[in-house]
Amino acid sequence: MAEEHRHHHLFHHHNKEGEVQPSEVDYKKEEKHHKHEELLGELGAVGAGAFALHEKHKAKKDPENAHKHKVEEEIAASIAVGAGGFAFHEHHEKKEAKKEERHH
Repeated sequence: MAEEHRHHHLFHHHNKEGEVQPSEVDYKKEEKHHKHEELLGELGAVGAGAFALHEKHKAKKDPENAHKHKVEEEIAASIAVGAGGFAFHEHHEKKEAKKEERHH
């Protein structure tokens, strides 16, 4: 059954005989993909940061459940940092794809 299907990988295609053939990389498409992912990371960072600030406000206004709100604030802040790191990573990947396009 494996011989009947073509297996697609990021940069190579396997043909029916199992030989690996390098495929042409569409650097414009790759750059666009990383730009989209970068924007999603930025959006996630902003959203999580806003939620962290919201929970910080709730902790002050609701002293009875302040601990719960502080925990949720810390979680949201951690997610915001992670999303910011992801956006930074994708920005680097986008620049690399643009650089590769110029060289090919």
